[in-house]
Amino acid sequence: MANPREIVDDGVAEAPVEAAREAPRVIPIAGAGEADRAASRGDGTGCHGGRERMVEAAKAAGNSALLDRYAADYPRGPHDQPQSMCPAFGSLRVGLRMRRTATVLSGSACCVYGLTFTSHFYGARRSVGYVPFNSETLVTGKLFEDIRESVFKLADPAKFDAVVIINLCVPTASGVPLRLLPREINGVRIIGIDVPGFGVPTHAEAKDVLAGAMLAYARNEAEAGPVAAPRGGVSEKPKVTLLGEMFPADPVAIGMLLEPLGLAAGPVVPTREWRELYAALDCVAVAAIHPFYTASVREFEAAGRSIVGSAPVGHDGTADWLGAIGSACGVARAQVEAVKQRVLPGIKGALERAPIKGRITLSGYEGSELLVARLLVESGADVRYVGTACPRTPWSDPDRVWLEEHGVHVQYRASLEQDLAAFDEFTPDLAIGTTPVVQHAKERRTPALYFTNLISARPLMGPAGAGSLAQVVNAALASRGRFDAMNEFFTGVGTGDAAGVWQDVPRGRPEFRAFYKRQLDKQAKKRKAEEMI
Repeated sequence: MANPREIVDDGVAEAPVEAAREAPRVIPIAGAGEADRAASRGDGTGCHGGRERMVEAAKAAGNSALLDRYAADYPRGPHDQPQSMCPAFGSLRVGLRMRRTATVLSGSACCVYGLTFTSHFYGARRSVGYVPFNSETLVTGKLFEDIRESVFKLADPAKFDAVVIINLCVPTASGVPLRLLPREINGVRIIGIDVPGFGVPTHAEAKDVLAGAMLAYARNEAEAGPVAAPRGGVSEKPKVTLLGEMFPADPVAIGMLLEPLGLAAGPVVPTREWRELYAALDCVAVAAIHPFYTASVREFEAAGRSIVGSAPVGHDGTADWLGAIGSACGVARAQVEAVKQRVLPGIKGALERAPIKGRITLSGYEGSELLVARLLVESGADVRYVGTACPRTPWSDPDRVWLEEHGVHVQYRASLEQDLAAFDEFTPDLAIGTTPVVQHAKERRTPALYFTNLISARPLMGPAGAGSLAQVVNAALASRGRFDAMNEFFTGVGTGDAAGVWQDVPRGRPEFRAFYKRQLDKQAKKRKAEEMI
């Protein structure tokens, strides 16, 4: 093999790019064995083989440290994990929303199809790269060589600042070593991450996986020497970086609150281009608007930045947040109090002018559920339950404590079953939640709103956020009569297996269900016994 490309532990290529393309070297996957071959055969260790078997395969392939870090950063709840979309969608979305960034997926074709479909459904306007594999390329290590080849082809500095490669479940379980990719090719940064569904619980936290990896890369660059300035220039005022995706008007509202404190709103992380990462690190404090960005917080703390939880939502939330920001940034207390006296009366007035009257349960998987619940409570709503698929962290404690003091049950890592149980227990006038929660509520003649599209996509911060939810929430509360009318109209068409209009309504056969349930129980007991041997 002439001029073979050598790959060393730090991922630095020591031979010309052309040599690697001419004669790629196949690297066997670390720990490749029966677990990896089973993954490619599809006999239980593939995408749908179950979390425990995938974890065992990943550890056998040398990914124990990765899974241990994810377990610490994103602890699971009492159930397996929240019932939401594939977590990798979060990382994919972050990459697709960044300028001059190419995103490549490595995973099963069905997973890639679903992720690209969802991405384009949510408005992605660029292509998603995909490196396919089969049983041979997966087990022998040829998949890694295919990924490396695709990276070299994409690494055009005229088009991209960074190329992101995302390992999905099967490549992660098989130990495809993205860490061996070069860190940089022709000036283009190479970011390889693993986002398996059995290691990252929600798509919200998967945003943090990529954002944290990019911040770590950018921090090393900034420590090594001069870096590119922000597109709009360097701010003369100390900046507060905003952590977590928000409605576009919210950073503007936060900036208006910070301005009289002598501060400015910095970039929003995840950022929209690479150079914003440097500006995000160049701050005096970080506002953890969404409190689950554990890996990102770790990078900011490594850079010596303090973290402030909660957000300026409603009267109490804005007052507490301004005090915390002032303390973190060294602003005089008298100056902070003066800003409060100027801002808070307007927020209180806006809340009073747009009251919400009714009992509400709320749940979602975006990470802003506690903030929305606070705003609803201050608007006058009787909120009994708020469930979030995200974990409890120190930066959500201010919101949790405030809500619990106002009689709201806060459920972290909420499952669908818990959300539905809360609805059945509290019988709200309005349910705000995920699609199945909305369906459950409407089947019981209760108005419901989808959290992601109708609630989180609204301004929440400062004076602009006060009263912003009242119009859509009050309109939904007033629609109860429509649900009663629809229920009366459709009464008698059947439910479940008998749903629809029939000449001969299907007759239930409970004995068949009981028979197959016994068969499934026997199979489950047999598998359990085999695992114990």
